Amino acid sequence: MNRPDQDVLSSLHPDCPDWQRLGPTAADAAVRAEAAAVATETDDRQERWSHGFTRRRLLAGGLGVGVAAVAGQLVTTRISWAAPGADPTGTLVVIFLRGGMDGLSVLVPADDPELLKARPGIAVRASSLITFGRDFGLHPSLAPLTPLITSGRLAAVPAVSTPDLSRSHFQAQDCLERGGAARSSVQSGWLDRVLSQLGPGTTFRGLGVGARMTRSLLGPTNPIMLTSLKDFTVKGIDGVAPQTLAALETLYTGIDHPLGVQGLAALQASAKAQSYHQESQGQPKDRGYPEGDFGSALATLAQLIKNKAGVRVAAVDLGGWDMHTDIGTVDNGDLTRSLKTVAEGLAAFTAELGPELDNTTVVTMSEFGRRVEQNGNSGADHGHGGVALVLGGKVKGGVHGRWEGLAPKVLDQGDVPGTNDYRDVLSEVVMSRLGLSQAQAGKVFPGWKPTPLGVMA
Repeated sequence: MNRPDQDVLSSLHPDCPDWQRLGPTAADAAVRAEAAAVATETDDRQERWSHGFTRRRLLAGGLGVGVAAVAGQLVTTRISWAAPGADPTGTLVVIFLRGGMDGLSVLVPADDPELLKARPGIAVRASSLITFGRDFGLHPSLAPLTPLITSGRLAAVPAVSTPDLSRSHFQAQDCLERGGAARSSVQSGWLDRVLSQLGPGTTFRGLGVGARMTRSLLGPTNPIMLTSLKDFTVKGIDGVAPQTLAALETLYTGIDHPLGVQGLAALQASAKAQSYHQESQGQPKDRGYPEGDFGSALATLAQLIKNKAGVRVAAVDLGGWDMHTDIGTVDNGDLTRSLKTVAEGLAAFTAELGPELDNTTVVTMSEFGRRVEQNGNSGADHGHGGVALVLGGKVKGGVHGRWEGLAPKVLDQGDVPGTNDYRDVLSEVVMSRLGLSQAQAGKVFPGWKPTPLGVMA
């Protein structure tokens, strides 16, 4: 058996007994021993920082250094905002479709004769479309979203864009996620600024679900990154005895200091995440989600929202939309497969939410659309105006925003012109769904005066 660093153990409370009698590992023993010793100091629950320091307060405040020196890093998932608060209502989920989704194949201007002229090999024919409104139809791979369409809970905005004409993935994504023009001095992500306006909440108030933290969440509020509920845990939870975790919780309880509040909330959040994971029935694919990271991310998010974990904003990514080749037909091809993944995922997500869908709004975004004319490889190159989808509670179904058609004279250097600014879409959503005032929305998108498009009821 490996013995702990004796210098570390000797720095603990003088009444600590031999560590080997207290736990299966040095980490367990160190935490339990100190917890037992300081529990005898009955006055420390009444003490506050204005009355001096107690040993317990020092230990809890320095747990990131003291116990971590024995046990290693305690938390595998970064817990950046752990202050507990009242569970709020209203959740915004933003799905970033990275690569530049071909809006003309998703929301199709069915009666525009210019479409077939420009895209004889890849245009979706009118006979295959799902009727949607304003002479537009939806790609047939979106059929799993039919319940949302018929209930008026799916909206679409064509010709949506950033204010800068950029065909660079990096520049367009950066502009979109910062929520400002390319030359804007704003550095934080727009979702981070939403969280700043909403104020404190639960550990899960703002999160990215997936393998990477999206740029739109970066900023001073420090939202968490979550890969799965199972992984949101104290490191080695399967090997650390419940008594040890209870001892940690005891140490943090009653500490009148931000570190104490955060430490206790972190442990409680980990316990909640494990209970949510255990409550989920079967694997995501057994609940209708598509296989892969996207389906798993939506399944994880649904569990948190259903259990009223206080999620206010969440971001999910799905790549693979840069289709210079093989956009394909409605029966096969990259676009059909990708749209099927999105539709199946969102259909399962909204179905699992049940009544909580009334309190949830989902927005899909992509950095730009594709050019109107197909290229020589049965694909389409980087364009400008794309499509945003909005679905869920408070949504007014149908097509919204300006659309000028595909006549050559209205195109922007061969692209769909960006007649609808994405900040108009997002401003309307955050005000309606999350209750931000117009002044607060102005702080989320500084320098922009939004024009309502009628997306939200």
